[in-house]
Amino acid sequence: MEFNTHMQAALSEARAAAKRGEVPVGAVVVSPEGQVTASAGNRTRELSDPTAHAEILAIRAACAALGSERLTGHALYVTLEPCAMCAAAISAARIARLYYGASDPKSGGVAQGARVFAHPQCHHAPEVFDGIAAAESEAYLRAFFTARR
Repeated sequence: MEFNTHMQAALSEARAAAKRGEVPVGAVVVSPEGQVTASAGNRTRELSDPTAHAEILAIRAACAALGSERLTGHALYVTLEPCAMCAAAISAARIARLYYGASDPKSGGVAQGARVFAHPQCHHAPEVFDGIAAAESEAYLRAFFTARR
């Protein structure tokens, strides 16, 4: 299925992030036609930027590539449930569909915690599909944090 292919691309970005010493999270923006518009992995440490989450970087790159602040009709595939900051960016970019792997009980902003898309102040809420390649996403995260303890 197509969504598995795009999630594999996000997992590839997560693996690359881990190799850079970043929390292994990857994201891929996909056009309405099914083409990858942009992809990224976490770079918060590398860029000394707390906003350099995979989702934010992928959204920025996709918007730059399209010359637009909106990604109407696009999908975002991410290996971990987006935090509140990333969920707000997803809403602002008007992303149509969000697919994510692992749930994030500690910092999630979609199904956990802030539940950004459920707030009345949220101007746009994408369709949300969770649990895509969740076991693989969780395994990368678990291995990353286990190695640091």
